[in-house]
Amino acid sequence: MINRPIYIDKIMAYVNTPFVKILTGIRRCGKSTILRMLMEEIKKRGVRDDQILHYSFDSLEYEDIKTAKALFTHLKQHLCSEGRTYLFLDEIQEVKSWEKVVNSLMADYDVDIYVTGSNSRMMSSEISTYLTGRYIAFRIFPLSFSEYMLFRKEYTEILDPRTELANYLRLGGFPAVHLQKYTSNEVYTIVKDIYNSTIFTDIVRRNQIRKVDQLERIVKFTFDNVGRTFSAASISKYLKSENRSIDNETVYNYLSKLESAYILHRCSRFDVQGKEILKTQEKFYLADPALRYSVLGYSSDSVSAMLENVIYLELLRRGYEVYVGKLDNTEIDFIAVKQENKVYIQVAQEIGTPETERREYGRLLDIRDNYPKYVLRTDVFAGGNYEGIKTMHIADFLLSNEY
Repeated sequence: MINRPIYIDKIMAYVNTPFVKILTGIRRCGKSTILRMLMEEIKKRGVRDDQILHYSFDSLEYEDIKTAKALFTHLKQHLCSEGRTYLFLDEIQEVKSWEKVVNSLMADYDVDIYVTGSNSRMMSSEISTYLTGRYIAFRIFPLSFSEYMLFRKEYTEILDPRTELANYLRLGGFPAVHLQKYTSNEVYTIVKDIYNSTIFTDIVRRNQIRKVDQLERIVKFTFDNVGRTFSAASISKYLKSENRSIDNETVYNYLSKLESAYILHRCSRFDVQGKEILKTQEKFYLADPALRYSVLGYSSDSVSAMLENVIYLELLRRGYEVYVGKLDNTEIDFIAVKQENKVYIQVAQEIGTPETERREYGRLLDIRDNYPKYVLRTDVFAGGNYEGIKTMHIADFLLSNEY
């Protein structure tokens, strides 16, 4: 197992605290592996093997444990008689009303509990009801660019970061595709399987969706419009042009389901002058660039949008709340906020003309505050400073610790 300290260090800070540690994220992003890493780290602290219980509820081995009562009875019988029991419950959403079980165990027994799940039911009202103030959530993402470099280094010679960025953009960050050297077609086969299992297990089956074709068309529309503002009405209009009628409420419902399975991330707009979050014309970004290419195929004209996507995900990984900025009639690609910190970012694949340069930098120069501002590029001239705005190559930004 290749260590992922960005998560391990954060979660280990809460070992032996009275909180349930909840790890969520899209299927195959590495939650189960991180759970095993946590088990090993806890053993290094002197915890005995008999104090650790590990269950994977998507395994046939635990097919009979599907109700809260069955889970509670089983776990109670296997708790350690001497010392604290450390419970690692993988894909716990497969057990109905699991929140009640966890709450009861936390209240009445000497336990430290870690759970994972692949849909946002893990953050639902049931958890808020039964675990109020008693859980801490950790969002797990596919590999960051720096993690991707570490994984690749295990089985092949890596190139310089700026060259590797192109590979990362095409192959994405699902850990499973970076355990050995695969061709891009093999990668997309693996990712398409992740996509299909997420769509049909976490969305279609769980929500009893009958019009699967309708859902898939909405998926393809959003995948093809990453980084562009659009509304449910624009999707509905697009489908009507294909003689497939659908109302706005149904579109919103499908988009919500795709968010719940962590396939899509919604990015709201923020009015820089009015200092308020806007409720219309949001953007959507994907959990991983390879999802787009596995479903729609690779095309060079999508690179700019996928670069935005990669920056967006990196900001989320680092704990920022991320918005699209609105400034008069112009747009700031990202406004990232974390506590008292704020960062403004423009993403440009290349800046080939003085007009483009004035446009990209001018938007940031119009913001009259002292927070850091970046223009991120992939061309050979990416570097330096422009009237206080820092220019960086996207690969360098992704590997930087300065923000």
